[in-house]
Amino acid sequence: MIGSLEKFNRLVEALEALPTIGKKSATRLAYYMVMNDSYTGIQISHAIEDALGSLRKCNNCGGMSEDELCFICCDESRDESLLCIVESAKDILLLEENGLFDGKYFVLDSLENLSIEHLEKIVKNGVKEIVFAITPSISNDAVILYIEDKLQKYNINFSKIAQ
Repeated sequence: MIGSLEKFNRLVEALEALPTIGKKSATRLAYYMVMNDSYTGIQISHAIEDALGSLRKCNNCGGMSEDELCFICCDESRDESLLCIVESAKDILLLEENGLFDGKYFVLDSLENLSIEHLEKIVKNGVKEIVFAITPSISNDAVILYIEDKLQKYNINFSKIAQ
């Protein structure tokens, strides 16, 4: 019987590959889309295809964008003296949802891909304060110290977001 449901099993495996989705949830979602509401399944597949075809990293901050620059980097009303350094583009979405930060962002992604030169270029455009919105850990504290050391010549205030 399992072999006769090859396409259903592939759908379950694809859903299971998503973070926080286990086999049971993946099976439940797949069953719902296939047996109860195929229209929702089609909507989801089109939304995924559309997002994968049009979203990319902002050339300036590393956030998500449909263009070369994201809407935040293009927003001239933002406070360019404030820069919030985050671990991933997803963090920008969470901070923006609250609407409490009015500055610009910089996405770290990973230390291996950290371009201090690019970060310095952003800082030279008038950044006066950098706020680190990074999960506390020994390795992340080392990254923070590294960035503070590299940018100390720019007379910037450094702070961490409340944890």
